[in-house]
Amino acid sequence: MDWLKKDKAYIWHPFTQHQTEPPHIIIEKGEGAYIFDTDGNKYIDAVSSWWTNVHGHAHPYINQKLAEQAAQMEHVIFAGFSHPQAIRLAERILKRLPDNIDKVFFSDNGSTANEVALKMAIQYFFNKGEKRKTIIAFDDAYHGDTFGAMSMSGRSIFTAPFDDYMFDIQHFPIPTDENREQLFEDFEKLCATNVVAAFIFEPLVQGAGGMKMYAAEDLDQLIGIAKKYQTLCIADEVMTGFGRTNTFFATDQTKNKPDIYCLSKGLTGGYMPLSLTCCSDEIYNAFLSNDKLKTLFHGHSYTGNPLACAVANASLDIFDQQETTYKRKNIIQQHQDFSNQIKDHPSIQNLRQQGTIIAMDIVSDTATSYTNPIRDRMYQYFLKEGILLRPLGNTLYILPPYCITKDQLNKVYSAIKSWLKKV
Repeated sequence: MDWLKKDKAYIWHPFTQHQTEPPHIIIEKGEGAYIFDTDGNKYIDAVSSWWTNVHGHAHPYINQKLAEQAAQMEHVIFAGFSHPQAIRLAERILKRLPDNIDKVFFSDNGSTANEVALKMAIQYFFNKGEKRKTIIAFDDAYHGDTFGAMSMSGRSIFTAPFDDYMFDIQHFPIPTDENREQLFEDFEKLCATNVVAAFIFEPLVQGAGGMKMYAAEDLDQLIGIAKKYQTLCIADEVMTGFGRTNTFFATDQTKNKPDIYCLSKGLTGGYMPLSLTCCSDEIYNAFLSNDKLKTLFHGHSYTGNPLACAVANASLDIFDQQETTYKRKNIIQQHQDFSNQIKDHPSIQNLRQQGTIIAMDIVSDTATSYTNPIRDRMYQYFLKEGILLRPLGNTLYILPPYCITKDQLNKVYSAIKSWLKKV
Protein backbone atom coordinates (compact mmCIF):
# COMPACT_ATOMS: atom_id res chain seq x y z
CA MET A 1 0.00 0.00 0.00
CA ASP A 2 1.44 3.39 -0.98
CA TRP A 3 0.37 5.22 2.16
CA LEU A 4 2.46 8.29 1.41
CA LYS A 5 0.85 8.80 -1.99
CA LYS A 6 -2.63 8.42 -0.55
CA ASP A 7 -1.83 10.73 2.35
CA LYS A 8 -0.72 13.44 -0.06
CA ALA A 9 -3.81 12.93 -2.21
CA TYR A 10 -6.41 13.03 0.56
CA ILE A 11 -5.22 14.73 3.76
CA TRP A 12 -4.78 18.35 4.84
CA HIS A 13 -2.51 18.28 7.89
CA PRO A 14 -2.49 20.81 10.77
CA PHE A 15 0.12 23.56 11.00
CA THR A 16 1.50 22.44 7.65
CA GLN A 17 2.43 24.43 4.55
CA HIS A 18 2.02 21.63 2.01
CA GLN A 19 3.58 23.71 -0.77
CA THR A 20 7.02 23.75 0.84
CA GLU A 21 7.25 21.06 3.51
CA PRO A 22 8.58 17.56 2.74
CA PRO A 23 6.29 14.51 2.60
CA HIS A 24 4.95 13.21 5.88
CA ILE A 25 6.43 10.20 7.64
CA ILE A 26 3.92 7.37 7.93
CA ILE A 27 3.93 5.92 11.46
CA GLU A 28 2.49 2.44 11.89
CA LYS A 29 3.13 1.65 15.57
CA GLY A 30 4.47 2.94 18.85
CA GLU A 31 6.05 1.38 21.91
CA GLY A 32 7.20 3.23 25.00
CA ALA A 33 9.13 6.34 23.98
CA TYR A 34 9.49 5.12 20.38
CA ILE A 35 7.37 5.49 17.26
CA PHE A 36 8.07 3.34 14.17
CA ASP A 37 7.52 4.25 10.53
CA THR A 38 6.53 2.02 7.62
CA ASP A 39 10.16 1.85 6.43
CA GLY A 40 11.31 0.30 9.68
CA ASN A 41 12.86 3.45 11.15
CA LYS A 42 12.27 4.30 14.79
CA TYR A 43 12.22 7.71 16.46
CA ILE A 44 12.39 8.79 20.08
CA ASP A 45 9.21 10.79 20.67
CA ALA A 46 10.91 13.58 22.65
CA VAL A 47 7.87 15.89 22.45
CA SER A 48 5.29 13.35 23.64
CA SER A 49 3.31 13.66 20.40
CA TRP A 50 2.23 17.27 20.90
CA TRP A 51 2.65 17.05 24.68
CA THR A 52 -0.06 14.41 25.17
CA ASN A 53 1.70 11.10 25.66
CA VAL A 54 2.77 11.07 29.29
CA HIS A 55 3.27 7.34 29.90
CA GLY A 56 4.51 6.14 26.50
CA HIS A 57 2.94 4.61 23.43
CA ALA A 58 0.86 1.42 23.52
CA HIS A 59 1.00 1.15 27.31
CA PRO A 60 -0.14 -2.40 28.23
CA TYR A 61 -2.26 -1.34 31.22
CA ILE A 62 -4.06 1.44 29.37
CA ASN A 63 -4.59 -0.90 26.41
CA GLN A 64 -6.21 -3.41 28.74
CA LYS A 65 -8.58 -0.88 30.31
CA LEU A 66 -9.52 0.52 26.91
CA ALA A 67 -10.38 -2.97 25.61
CA GLU A 68 -12.43 -3.76 28.72
CA GLN A 69 -14.49 -0.60 28.32
CA ALA A 70 -14.93 -1.11 24.56
CA ALA A 71 -16.37 -4.55 25.23
CA GLN A 72 -18.88 -3.05 27.66
CA MET A 73 -19.97 0.30 26.14
CA GLU A 74 -18.41 2.64 23.60
CA HIS A 75 -20.55 5.78 23.98
CA VAL A 76 -23.77 7.16 25.38
CA ILE A 77 -25.42 10.57 25.20
CA PHE A 78 -24.25 12.69 28.15
CA ALA A 79 -27.37 14.84 28.53
CA GLY A 80 -29.92 13.07 30.69
CA PHE A 81 -27.50 10.13 31.13
CA SER A 82 -24.18 9.49 32.81
CA HIS A 83 -21.91 6.49 33.35
CA PRO A 84 -19.47 5.12 35.97
CA GLN A 85 -16.24 5.98 34.13
CA ALA A 86 -17.10 9.69 33.93
CA ILE A 87 -18.28 9.84 37.54
CA ARG A 88 -15.18 8.07 38.75
CA LEU A 89 -12.91 10.34 36.70
CA ALA A 90 -14.58 13.51 37.95
CA GLU A 91 -14.27 12.39 41.56
CA ARG A 92 -10.57 11.51 41.16
CA ILE A 93 -9.66 14.75 39.38
CA LEU A 94 -11.42 16.85 42.01
CA LYS A 95 -9.37 15.14 44.72
CA ARG A 96 -6.22 16.37 42.98
CA LEU A 97 -7.51 19.91 42.51
CA PRO A 98 -7.77 22.58 45.26
CA ASP A 99 -10.66 22.46 47.71
CA ASN A 100 -12.43 25.38 46.02
CA ILE A 101 -13.02 23.33 42.84
CA ASP A 102 -16.21 21.26 43.00
CA LYS A 103 -17.68 20.53 39.55
CA VAL A 104 -16.42 19.04 36.27
CA PHE A 105 -17.69 19.83 32.76
CA PHE A 106 -16.61 17.45 29.99
CA SER A 107 -15.58 18.34 26.43
CA ASP A 108 -13.00 17.02 24.00
CA ASN A 109 -9.81 19.10 23.57
CA GLY A 110 -7.86 22.01 24.97
CA SER A 111 -9.50 24.64 22.78
CA THR A 112 -13.00 23.60 23.83
CA ALA A 113 -11.99 23.36 27.48
CA ASN A 114 -10.99 27.02 27.27
CA GLU A 115 -14.12 27.93 25.29
CA VAL A 116 -16.24 26.41 28.05
CA ALA A 117 -14.28 28.32 30.69
CA LEU A 118 -14.79 31.58 28.81
CA LYS A 119 -18.52 30.97 28.47
CA MET A 120 -18.77 30.00 32.13
CA ALA A 121 -17.07 33.22 33.21
CA ILE A 122 -19.09 35.52 30.96
CA GLN A 123 -22.44 33.88 31.71
CA TYR A 124 -21.65 33.68 35.43
CA PHE A 125 -21.79 37.48 35.63
CA PHE A 126 -24.64 37.69 33.10
CA ASN A 127 -26.77 35.35 35.24
CA LYS A 128 -26.02 37.50 38.28
CA GLY A 129 -27.03 40.66 36.45
CA GLU A 130 -23.53 42.14 36.52
CA LYS A 131 -21.98 43.81 33.47
CA ARG A 132 -18.50 42.38 33.28
CA LYS A 133 -17.25 41.79 29.76
CA THR A 134 -13.49 42.40 29.86
CA ILE A 135 -11.11 39.42 29.66
CA ILE A 136 -7.43 39.65 30.62
CA ALA A 137 -4.82 37.40 29.02
CA PHE A 138 -1.07 37.39 28.47
CA ASP A 139 0.83 38.48 25.39
CA ASP A 140 2.08 35.47 23.37
CA ALA A 141 -0.54 33.23 24.99
CA TYR A 142 -1.94 30.27 23.08
CA HIS A 143 -5.29 28.93 24.26
CA GLY A 144 -6.43 27.10 21.12
CA ASP A 145 -7.72 27.55 17.61
CA THR A 146 -11.46 28.09 18.03
CA PHE A 147 -12.57 31.73 17.95
CA GLY A 148 -12.95 32.30 21.68
CA ALA A 149 -9.65 30.56 22.36
CA MET A 150 -7.96 32.55 19.57
CA SER A 151 -9.35 35.79 20.96
CA MET A 152 -7.81 35.03 24.34
CA SER A 153 -4.49 34.12 22.70
CA GLY A 154 -1.81 36.61 21.79
CA ARG A 155 -2.01 38.19 18.35
CA SER A 156 0.33 36.24 16.09
CA ILE A 157 0.62 34.41 12.78
CA PHE A 158 -1.89 31.92 14.21
CA THR A 159 -4.58 34.59 14.47
CA ALA A 160 -3.65 37.19 11.80
CA PRO A 161 -6.30 36.29 9.16
CA PHE A 162 -9.03 36.44 11.79
CA ASP A 163 -8.07 39.45 13.93
CA ASP A 164 -10.98 41.56 12.62
CA TYR A 165 -13.45 38.88 13.73
CA MET A 166 -12.29 38.44 17.32
CA PHE A 167 -13.47 40.29 20.38
CA ASP A 168 -11.17 42.62 22.28
CA ILE A 169 -8.98 41.22 25.02
CA GLN A 170 -6.78 43.16 27.41
CA HIS A 171 -3.33 41.66 27.00
CA PHE A 172 -0.48 42.06 29.47
CA PRO A 173 3.13 40.81 29.19
CA ILE A 174 4.17 37.90 31.36
CA PRO A 175 5.97 39.10 34.50
CA THR A 176 9.73 39.59 34.36
CA ASP A 177 12.34 41.17 36.61
CA GLU A 178 12.15 44.31 34.48
CA ASN A 179 8.37 44.82 34.28
CA ARG A 180 7.09 43.24 37.48
CA GLU A 181 6.15 46.30 39.51
CA GLN A 182 4.60 48.18 36.60
CA LEU A 183 2.69 45.08 35.52
CA PHE A 184 1.19 44.58 38.97
CA GLU A 185 0.17 48.24 39.13
CA ASP A 186 -1.46 48.27 35.67
CA PHE A 187 -3.13 44.92 36.28
CA GLU A 188 -4.70 46.11 39.54
CA LYS A 189 -5.89 49.37 37.99
CA LEU A 190 -7.84 47.43 35.38
CA CYS A 191 -9.27 44.91 37.86
CA ALA A 192 -10.32 47.77 40.16
CA THR A 193 -12.72 49.06 37.49
CA ASN A 194 -14.92 46.01 38.25
CA VAL A 195 -15.53 45.34 34.55
CA VAL A 196 -13.17 42.35 34.27
CA ALA A 197 -14.91 38.99 34.08
CA ALA A 198 -11.85 36.74 33.93
CA PHE A 199 -8.09 36.49 33.85
CA ILE A 200 -6.87 33.47 31.83
CA PHE A 201 -3.28 32.24 31.83
CA GLU A 202 -1.01 29.31 31.03
CA PRO A 203 0.60 28.86 34.44
CA LEU A 204 4.41 29.13 34.55
CA VAL A 205 5.01 28.02 30.93
CA GLN A 206 3.60 29.44 27.70
CA GLY A 207 3.80 26.46 25.35
CA ALA A 208 3.19 27.39 21.72
CA GLY A 209 4.29 30.96 22.48
CA GLY A 210 7.86 29.66 22.66
CA MET A 211 8.11 27.81 25.98
CA LYS A 212 8.32 31.14 27.79
CA MET A 213 8.57 30.69 31.55
CA TYR A 214 7.82 32.92 34.52
CA ALA A 215 7.86 32.66 38.29
CA ALA A 216 5.12 31.07 40.40
CA GLU A 217 5.44 33.92 42.92
CA ASP A 218 4.52 36.47 40.25
CA LEU A 219 1.53 34.45 39.06
CA ASP A 220 0.43 34.05 42.67
CA GLN A 221 0.38 37.82 43.13
CA LEU A 222 -1.62 38.37 39.93
CA ILE A 223 -4.20 35.78 41.00
CA GLY A 224 -4.38 37.46 44.40
CA ILE A 225 -5.03 40.86 42.81
CA ALA A 226 -7.73 39.43 40.54
CA LYS A 227 -9.49 37.75 43.44
CA LYS A 228 -9.43 41.00 45.42
CA TYR A 229 -11.82 42.41 42.81
CA GLN A 230 -13.88 39.21 42.27
CA THR A 231 -12.31 38.61 38.84
CA LEU A 232 -12.51 34.92 37.95
CA CYS A 233 -9.15 33.25 37.36
CA ILE A 234 -8.87 30.58 34.66
CA ALA A 235 -5.85 28.25 34.67
CA ASP A 236 -5.20 26.80 31.23
CA GLU A 237 -3.39 23.69 32.45
CA VAL A 238 -3.88 21.87 29.15
CA MET A 239 -0.12 21.50 28.66
CA THR A 240 1.24 22.20 32.14
CA GLY A 241 -0.97 19.72 33.98
CA PHE A 242 -0.20 16.11 34.88
CA GLY A 243 3.29 16.58 36.24
CA ARG A 244 4.96 18.58 33.50
CA THR A 245 6.15 21.33 35.86
CA ASN A 246 7.16 18.87 38.61
CA THR A 247 3.99 19.42 40.68
CA PHE A 248 0.87 17.63 39.41
CA PHE A 249 -0.63 20.95 38.34
CA ALA A 250 1.47 24.05 37.78
CA THR A 251 -0.80 26.09 40.05
CA ASP A 252 0.01 23.71 42.90
CA GLN A 253 2.98 26.08 43.23
CA THR A 254 0.79 29.11 44.00
CA LYS A 255 -0.93 29.94 47.28
CA ASN A 256 -3.87 31.68 45.59
CA LYS A 257 -5.92 29.23 43.55
CA PRO A 258 -7.82 29.68 40.27
CA ASP A 259 -11.61 29.48 40.07
CA ILE A 260 -11.60 27.44 36.86
CA TYR A 261 -9.20 24.77 35.57
CA CYS A 262 -8.91 23.63 31.94
CA LEU A 263 -7.40 20.17 31.48
CA SER A 264 -6.66 18.02 28.42
CA LYS A 265 -3.56 16.60 26.61
CA GLY A 266 -1.98 14.35 29.27
CA LEU A 267 -5.41 13.66 30.79
CA THR A 268 -5.85 10.45 28.76
CA GLY A 269 -2.17 9.56 28.58
CA GLY A 270 -2.15 10.58 24.92
CA TYR A 271 -4.75 8.00 23.89
CA MET A 272 -8.00 9.81 23.11
CA PRO A 273 -9.49 13.31 22.87
CA LEU A 274 -10.95 14.44 26.20
CA SER A 275 -10.94 17.63 28.22
CA LEU A 276 -12.33 18.90 31.49
CA THR A 277 -13.32 22.37 32.64
CA CYS A 278 -13.47 22.30 36.43
CA CYS A 279 -15.02 25.09 38.48
CA SER A 280 -16.20 26.10 41.93
CA ASP A 281 -19.68 25.55 43.32
CA GLU A 282 -20.04 29.33 43.42
CA ILE A 283 -19.82 29.45 39.63
CA TYR A 284 -21.99 26.36 39.18
CA ASN A 285 -24.70 27.70 41.49
CA ALA A 286 -25.08 30.86 39.38
CA PHE A 287 -26.48 28.63 36.62
CA LEU A 288 -29.06 26.93 38.87
CA SER A 289 -32.49 28.44 38.26
CA ASN A 290 -36.08 27.74 37.27
CA ASP A 291 -35.28 30.03 34.34
CA LYS A 292 -33.91 27.81 31.58
CA LEU A 293 -32.20 30.82 29.99
CA LYS A 294 -29.62 30.58 32.78
CA THR A 295 -28.54 27.11 31.56
CA LEU A 296 -25.02 26.67 30.18
CA PHE A 297 -25.99 25.74 26.62
CA HIS A 298 -22.80 24.01 25.56
CA GLY A 299 -22.05 20.43 24.61
CA HIS A 300 -20.38 18.07 22.14
CA SER A 301 -21.57 14.83 20.59
CA TYR A 302 -18.82 12.87 22.30
CA THR A 303 -19.01 14.67 25.66
CA GLY A 304 -17.94 12.33 28.47
CA ASN A 305 -17.06 9.52 26.04
CA PRO A 306 -16.74 6.31 28.11
CA LEU A 307 -13.69 5.04 26.19
CA ALA A 308 -11.83 8.32 26.77
CA CYS A 309 -12.86 8.38 30.43
CA ALA A 310 -11.68 4.80 30.85
CA VAL A 311 -8.20 5.55 29.54
CA ALA A 312 -8.06 8.73 31.65
CA ASN A 313 -8.83 6.64 34.73
CA ALA A 314 -6.16 4.14 33.68
CA SER A 315 -3.69 7.01 33.28
CA LEU A 316 -4.50 8.23 36.79
CA ASP A 317 -3.91 4.69 38.08
CA ILE A 318 -0.38 4.91 36.66
CA PHE A 319 0.12 8.35 38.20
CA ASP A 320 -0.82 6.85 41.55
CA GLN A 321 2.21 4.57 41.33
CA GLN A 322 5.38 5.77 43.05
CA GLU A 323 7.39 4.63 40.04
CA THR A 324 5.87 7.40 37.90
CA THR A 325 6.99 10.05 40.38
CA TYR A 326 10.46 8.50 40.40
CA LYS A 327 10.65 8.61 36.58
CA ARG A 328 9.64 12.28 36.50
CA LYS A 329 12.28 13.18 39.07
CA ASN A 330 14.93 11.37 37.02
CA ILE A 331 14.00 13.40 33.93
CA ILE A 332 14.17 16.64 35.90
CA GLN A 333 17.61 15.75 37.25
CA GLN A 334 18.91 14.72 33.83
CA HIS A 335 17.66 18.00 32.35
CA GLN A 336 19.49 19.90 35.08
CA ASP A 337 22.72 18.02 34.40
CA PHE A 338 22.39 18.62 30.66
CA SER A 339 21.69 22.29 31.27
CA ASN A 340 24.92 22.62 33.25
CA GLN A 341 26.83 21.02 30.38
CA ILE A 342 25.62 23.44 27.69
CA LYS A 343 24.77 26.64 29.59
CA ASP A 344 27.85 28.50 28.35
CA HIS A 345 27.57 27.44 24.72
CA PRO A 346 27.73 30.54 22.46
CA SER A 347 25.03 29.23 20.11
CA ILE A 348 22.25 29.21 22.70
CA GLN A 349 20.55 31.82 24.82
CA ASN A 350 17.78 31.92 27.40
CA LEU A 351 18.33 28.34 28.54
CA ARG A 352 15.44 27.52 30.87
CA GLN A 353 13.75 24.62 32.65
CA GLN A 354 10.45 24.05 34.40
CA GLY A 355 10.09 20.50 35.71
CA THR A 356 10.32 18.00 32.85
CA ILE A 357 10.41 20.78 30.23
CA ILE A 358 13.73 22.21 29.07
CA ALA A 359 14.01 24.86 26.35
CA MET A 360 16.60 27.07 24.72
CA ASP A 361 16.75 29.63 21.92
CA ILE A 362 19.24 28.88 19.16
CA VAL A 363 21.17 31.99 18.14
CA SER A 364 20.61 32.89 14.49
CA ASP A 365 20.69 35.87 12.14
CA THR A 366 16.89 36.04 12.31
CA ALA A 367 14.88 37.17 15.31
CA THR A 368 13.47 34.62 17.74
CA SER A 369 10.06 33.72 16.33
CA TYR A 370 7.85 30.84 15.23
CA THR A 371 8.81 31.43 11.56
CA ASN A 372 12.57 31.45 12.08
CA PRO A 373 13.94 29.37 9.14
CA ILE A 374 16.45 27.52 11.29
CA ARG A 375 13.50 25.50 12.58
CA ASP A 376 13.16 23.37 9.45
CA ARG A 377 16.87 22.52 9.40
CA MET A 378 16.79 21.47 13.05
CA TYR A 379 13.64 19.41 12.59
CA GLN A 380 15.04 17.44 9.66
CA TYR A 381 18.42 16.99 11.34
CA PHE A 382 16.93 15.39 14.42
CA LEU A 383 14.63 13.14 12.38
CA LYS A 384 17.72 11.78 10.59
CA GLU A 385 19.17 11.11 14.04
CA GLY A 386 16.06 9.10 14.95
CA ILE A 387 14.58 11.77 17.24
CA LEU A 388 11.27 13.62 17.03
CA LEU A 389 11.87 17.19 18.19
CA ARG A 390 9.55 19.88 16.85
CA PRO A 391 11.17 23.30 17.42
CA LEU A 392 9.03 26.40 17.79
CA GLY A 393 10.97 28.51 15.31
CA ASN A 394 14.47 28.75 16.76
CA THR A 395 13.21 27.66 20.20
CA LEU A 396 14.32 24.08 20.78
CA TYR A 397 12.72 22.17 23.63
CA ILE A 398 12.43 18.66 25.07
CA LEU A 399 9.14 17.53 26.63
CA PRO A 400 9.42 13.74 26.85
CA PRO A 401 7.08 10.98 28.00
CA TYR A 402 7.83 9.91 31.54
CA CYS A 403 8.76 6.39 30.41
CA ILE A 404 11.82 7.64 28.51
CA THR A 405 14.99 5.89 29.68
CA LYS A 406 18.24 7.48 30.74
CA ASP A 407 19.96 6.18 27.59
CA GLN A 408 17.18 7.46 25.32
CA LEU A 409 17.32 10.90 26.90
CA ASN A 410 21.12 10.93 26.62
CA LYS A 411 20.76 10.21 22.91
CA VAL A 412 18.56 13.29 22.59
CA TYR A 413 21.10 15.38 24.49
CA SER A 414 23.97 14.07 22.32
CA ALA A 415 22.10 14.96 19.15
CA ILE A 416 21.52 18.49 20.42
CA LYS A 417 25.21 18.86 21.27
CA SER A 418 26.09 17.68 17.76
CA TRP A 419 23.70 20.22 16.26
CA LEU A 420 25.24 23.00 18.36
CA LYS A 421 28.67 22.09 16.98
CA LYS A 422 27.31 22.39 13.43
CA VAL A 423 25.75 25.75 14.20
